[in-house]
Amino acid sequence: MASRLYTWARWAVRRRGLVVAVWLLLLAVVGGLGVTLHGRASTEFTVPGIESQQAQDLLEKEFPEAAGGVVRVVLAAPEGGDLTAPDTSAAVAASLREAAGVDGVVNVPDPLKDRTVSPDRRIGYADVVFREQASDVPEESKDALSRAMDKARDAGIQVEFGGSAMEPKTEVGGPAEVVGVVVAFVVLALALGSLVAAGLPLLTALVGVVIGVLGVQFVSRYVEMTNTATVLALMIGLAVGIDYALFIISRHREQLADPDRDVADSIARAVATAGGAVVFAGATVIIALAALAVTGIPFLTVMGVAAAVTVLLAVLVAVSLVPAALALLGERLRPRAPGTERKAPGAWGLAWGRAVTRKPLLVLLAGVVGLLALALPARDLRLGLPSNASQPTSSTQHKSYDLLTEGFGPGFNATLTAVVDLDGVPAADRTTTVGELRADLAGDRGVTVAAPPVTNSDGSLAVIAVVPKTGPDAQATTDLVHRLRDHAPAVAEAGGTLYIAGQTAAAIDVSGKLSDAMPLFVALIVVLALILLTIAFRSLLVPLKAALGFLLSVAASLGATVWVFQDGHLMDLLEIPSAGPVTSFLPVLLIGVLFGLAMDYEVFLVSRMREHHEHTGDAAGAVIRGVASSGRVVSAAALIMVAVFGGFVFNHDPIIKSIGFALAFGVLVDAFVVRMTLVPAAMALLGRHAWWLPRWLDRVTPDVDIEGAKLPAHREPEPERKQEEAVVG
Repeated sequence: MASRLYTWARWAVRRRGLVVAVWLLLLAVVGGLGVTLHGRASTEFTVPGIESQQAQDLLEKEFPEAAGGVVRVVLAAPEGGDLTAPDTSAAVAASLREAAGVDGVVNVPDPLKDRTVSPDRRIGYADVVFREQASDVPEESKDALSRAMDKARDAGIQVEFGGSAMEPKTEVGGPAEVVGVVVAFVVLALALGSLVAAGLPLLTALVGVVIGVLGVQFVSRYVEMTNTATVLALMIGLAVGIDYALFIISRHREQLADPDRDVADSIARAVATAGGAVVFAGATVIIALAALAVTGIPFLTVMGVAAAVTVLLAVLVAVSLVPAALALLGERLRPRAPGTERKAPGAWGLAWGRAVTRKPLLVLLAGVVGLLALALPARDLRLGLPSNASQPTSSTQHKSYDLLTEGFGPGFNATLTAVVDLDGVPAADRTTTVGELRADLAGDRGVTVAAPPVTNSDGSLAVIAVVPKTGPDAQATTDLVHRLRDHAPAVAEAGGTLYIAGQTAAAIDVSGKLSDAMPLFVALIVVLALILLTIAFRSLLVPLKAALGFLLSVAASLGATVWVFQDGHLMDLLEIPSAGPVTSFLPVLLIGVLFGLAMDYEVFLVSRMREHHEHTGDAAGAVIRGVASSGRVVSAAALIMVAVFGGFVFNHDPIIKSIGFALAFGVLVDAFVVRMTLVPAAMALLGRHAWWLPRWLDRVTPDVDIEGAKLPAHREPEPERKQEEAVVG
């Protein structure tokens, strides 16, 4: 692989103008399509086949007026006020009449007539039903509904909005994300020792990310995907794009410290060695993200594929646009004091390598115990989807949640829907069957009230609203959903089918589906790690050590995420409005993404160890030299990842916030505790046995030559080449 990359890079250097022009053209074309022909991203996380989705599909078919998107208008009179007062009630009625005229609205109930007012008559609500499904209700209609409530606001009434059609949009590009990029630039400047060199990874990464994200937006015109898919593609694409360029540029500048090194040859060798590791590491990230398809969950599959395509673009940019840009910069990237970088391995890296390998068993035990301690909270992991309680406290969704909790109790925000298919029940028995079911549901210890049933026009479908005593994020509500579903056999005996649905039930179903898929996904990732690293390092023990370290990193990251988001620590610092279950698809996503990133650092760190071992045969010295050679660039790459991911921790969206935290913490632990500490300690303990591979396996394992052992000898710059570089530089 190294020889092919070397040849390719030499071509990219010679045709640098063409390479840059092709990428700029691709940027213009894809960017234009993404901006002008983009689709509309969804805010719903639906999974075909789960019970709540089956119920929703049945409602859309047989009872469409009950399946439309709902905007719950929450009304609150001032403290000591009363919604039933003449002036107040008149203002509410006038606003609701105007709301009925909003395009797409099919039903606007009256809170006073329907008695959807709290016992103290201060808080009430009206469920405004739209013709379209929740995800299809246009923003213009929601804005018109908000304007329709101005008469109520003028009367001193607080008006807030919730409901299935009021899921907030995910937005990026705020101050926190910008700060993350600025921190990344500072780290690059310190690591590369040049502002020009520091700006290049940001610029090339930006090209790949813009193409990837706008390409995803264009595809969303034809494939349904969530807002989170675009943000994940941006988050991961930016992080790996910067890191991959950093690895190649750092190797190039290290080689240019030799004043006799030809610039073109140095670029080609950097791509062949560091670029080979980029290709291999990028392939692991792509495969891991694409492997999300094994979960059988469409929105997660699309999310993984979108992020994988962005990573693929980052790899292609690193091995084509980066060498072309390096060729354009020429001598400008040569260190000003030739020979200074020949002192690498760096002093601190050398000292750290010696420190962690002096007493490797003690370091290994301390590190493992520490990571297991961080992982302890993960034992109580609960999965779910964020409710409106997790939205920012300033948002209308959060305010409506608080008002409904105050007026009607915490369970009101977790209202469940019992959908009963009565098509197989004799017409004479339908009323009795539904009545008995309602009584059974209302008698459950976790139910506050079961509303009177509502049926469709031919009486073949009935809907019963069930209000729990506990909120949507409570474990007791999850237990209640399972108990309510236990009534399905009794309904089946009468010839009907019972479904328990609603947003809360859907979140529980998605979490259950993901939990079931987790063991297969973890097994696939671990096997994949063993195979890929065996090919890369021609060793059995190195891949085994890497896989175990990866599992420790995931466990520690999950433990920290549970401690913060589920247990409620550091809420003020991280601006978390409410503690609740961990986002249901976060563990699967964390495993897929962190696997790829962990393998990045493993490949870059251990490949330098193997390179030294191949040349000297000194196993102990190879470990120290590998850490010293790669320590600075791996540390810088990890800090860049942490900065980029950490910037998303302060995004207002609770899903993006938790994903950003989990990835930032996971990368921090994996890079500095596992790869930079435990890996050298384990390699020192294993000694020369680390590179052992059975003969039969050695014969069938392809030789990918990441270290570049088969590259041609170092070329001296030709006179005409020197003159050309002087002009370019």
